[in-house]
Amino acid sequence: MTVANPSYSNIKDTTPDKPKSPAGEVWDNLKRSRGGMIGIGLIIMHFVLVLIGPMITPVDPQLMDATVRREMPSAEHWMGTDNTGRDVFSRSLVGGRILITVSLIGTSMALAWGGFVGILLGFVGGRADDIIMRLVDAFLAIPWLLFLLLIVSVVGTEPWVQALTFGFFYGIPIIRVARAATHDYVTREFVQAARARGESKRTVVLRELLPNVMDVMLVEGAMRWSWMLLAFTSLSFLGFGVSPPAVDWGRMVAENRQIMALQPWATFGPIIMLSSLIIGINLFADALAKALGLDRSQGAPL
Repeated sequence: MTVANPSYSNIKDTTPDKPKSPAGEVWDNLKRSRGGMIGIGLIIMHFVLVLIGPMITPVDPQLMDATVRREMPSAEHWMGTDNTGRDVFSRSLVGGRILITVSLIGTSMALAWGGFVGILLGFVGGRADDIIMRLVDAFLAIPWLLFLLLIVSVVGTEPWVQALTFGFFYGIPIIRVARAATHDYVTREFVQAARARGESKRTVVLRELLPNVMDVMLVEGAMRWSWMLLAFTSLSFLGFGVSPPAVDWGRMVAENRQIMALQPWATFGPIIMLSSLIIGINLFADALAKALGLDRSQGAPL
């Protein structure tokens, strides 16, 4: 008697799925958020414009043509022209290059030094923690814009000066956030075990605490980035941004603010570009916080 070979076509594969990495789980959560994906799309769009903006401008952003001053939007000038005959659309495309570059560098610096100091204070505690946090409170009570105006007035308005200035000032409030997040982990068993093994403070901070507070720091960094963009634009609007002929959105609004009643389209371009970037960052920050399991509506205990 012939025995038929068993068929395995209906047997289900019982091999367990490979567990996803924490980054993979966060990305899956982000993909399920419509607002988060819109925010990522807007941010990517602005990054692409930073890279290729000067190559796709239909008109030279610096070209002044007195014969087309204050023109309305047309087929040749999609967003019209400003008070000196420059193409608003072309200037809007390249107006975010310095703004985005400086704010990203400043945000990275603020997260690096402010986060490290905050984690270290939350871990060490004691008298040093009390003294430094009182200094932080005193510093935050002073209007930051006055300090920024003073520094750029004395030192200069070069991009590297502004990046260093923003990186320092915005790192101070990050100290409070990082310190508060660290307090939630200092008493955990894995930290106490690292201390019992005799590991150095530096090792405990870098290997045990930093990875666990990184989610809070990423969300905080996204928010600080949006605030830094607004601060940089405010300085440019007040005349303390990068010097001409560099183009930035704040200066574009300032140059045409006196004729907004007659020529509002000259300011529409930079306002739309800045608003879309800020909205994108905030949508991304909200989605990232939810993907990481953080509740931004509740402040961390200080």
